[in-house]
Amino acid sequence: MTAPAPRTRSHGPVPRTRSRDLVPRAPASGEDPLTDHSSAAATGTADRDLRTFIAGLPKAELHVHHVGSASPRIVSELAARHPDSKVPTDPEALAEYFTFTDFAHFIDVYLSVVELIRTPEDVRLLTYEVARDLARQQVRYAELTITPFSSTRRGIDELAFMAAIEDARKAAEAEFGTVLRWCFDIPGEAGLESAEETARLATDDRIRPEGLVSFGLGGPEIGVPRPQFKPYFDRAIAAGLHSVPHAGETTGPQTVWDALTELRAERIGHGTSSAQDPKLLAHLAEHRIPLEVCPTSNIATRAVHTLDEHPIKEFTEAGVLVTINSDDPPMFGTDLNTEYAVAARLLGLDERGLADLARNAVEASFLDAAGKARIAAEIDTYTTTWLAS
Repeated sequence: MTAPAPRTRSHGPVPRTRSRDLVPRAPASGEDPLTDHSSAAATGTADRDLRTFIAGLPKAELHVHHVGSASPRIVSELAARHPDSKVPTDPEALAEYFTFTDFAHFIDVYLSVVELIRTPEDVRLLTYEVARDLARQQVRYAELTITPFSSTRRGIDELAFMAAIEDARKAAEAEFGTVLRWCFDIPGEAGLESAEETARLATDDRIRPEGLVSFGLGGPEIGVPRPQFKPYFDRAIAAGLHSVPHAGETTGPQTVWDALTELRAERIGHGTSSAQDPKLLAHLAEHRIPLEVCPTSNIATRAVHTLDEHPIKEFTEAGVLVTINSDDPPMFGTDLNTEYAVAARLLGLDERGLADLARNAVEASFLDAAGKARIAAEIDTYTTTWLAS
């Protein structure tokens, strides 16, 4: 999910949300899905060991948004740079500020963070610090979804914007060992003007950044049909970019079919409603088209009502290649480690199963073959060493 410009949804309020510990079990209906329901049984040695295993597991993340990854720490620093903003600079006040009463409030908060990104230096700070937070979770490779239209329409020079993200990318790889690549996405709610601008920035060799690998489509799906964006995806694909639109997050499986047939999607962002169509599941499985699954996000946006109802198990049972991702992690009180813990609960996974999920993300990534082999070997070595200890 992405919110670079005002959006609307029709699926109800967002639960009040804060950062919490890993989720040891899916909550019962009506419970906050992010609450740590600690008990003697839930927090035993095995559970603690699994949490520790997840924390050290080398990972790749394929569905995480640039501005949506701005933690309170990052936002605080940006707010201090721009004291005219309504965003608080005190970390405790920010924790309260990041508590959402409904989806409209989430949008207001998101856009207030977007408004803090006013200069290329702000862009560089955000990108570099997001990479730092990813590295702390042992993320070796991430495809960060960026909405350049949000910045260029606010007056940031396009070449300066590209230089800022590239400088941060190179510094992050040198200093943290985390490899970043970019997905430029269209903010669907901003219409075809934003699609034209995003396609231009993604395909003009004089502008497009070295780290760009894919082209996406975010924002609301209701009232924003996928087929209208076909010409822009055709241009991006012709320029050598991969197609990774959001689809089936809050609409039915036809949206996923449209993404596949009209936008030539190679991966699907969310794809939650795919479980409603057995033929679609079979198609995804047969053609090894991965789903970028973000469980906590799906609960927070009410795309799925409860974790127990999440279709991730149906996806895996159908043989679909599933990857685990965090979407807009601080906004929804989660991180990638938490999402792996949620997946472990929903799928009944042990360490080997979690390592398989980590390999799925590597396989589904657009990293080069040597890079994939390197991270896969790291996952294998880590898991073997852990199980032998």
